[in-house]
Amino acid sequence: MIRRIFPYADGDDLPASRDFCVGVFGLEVAMEDPVLGLTSPTDPSDQVLVPPRGMESPPPRFGIDVGKPAAVDAAHSEVAGCGLRVVYPLTDESWGVRRFFVEDPNGTVVNVLAHLP
Repeated sequence: MIRRIFPYADGDDLPASRDFCVGVFGLEVAMEDPVLGLTSPTDPSDQVLVPPRGMESPPPRFGIDVGKPAAVDAAHSEVAGCGLRVVYPLTDESWGVRRFFVEDPNGTVVNVLAHLP
């Protein structure tokens, strides 16, 4: 079950990105550490993430929240079975997500994740 799909934006100046998205589009700040997370005030599943440049290497272009950590593991197994390249290993992050990055057949890096219980 996919809970949400969200784009990543580049961030050299996270406060400026926050002020721009909040001031111009009316987005709300959902988190500021380790990345800037912005959400729609009418649908919190509509999100944009702005990590500090260089935080993630290679940087993903979008993320897919698959709902549960077991679904992350299943997606990781599927990716391995398809011969796709995992560019960031399966990891439980200190901020409460299980994730990995995969490079799709066209070279786009995708963050596959779920929040840990």
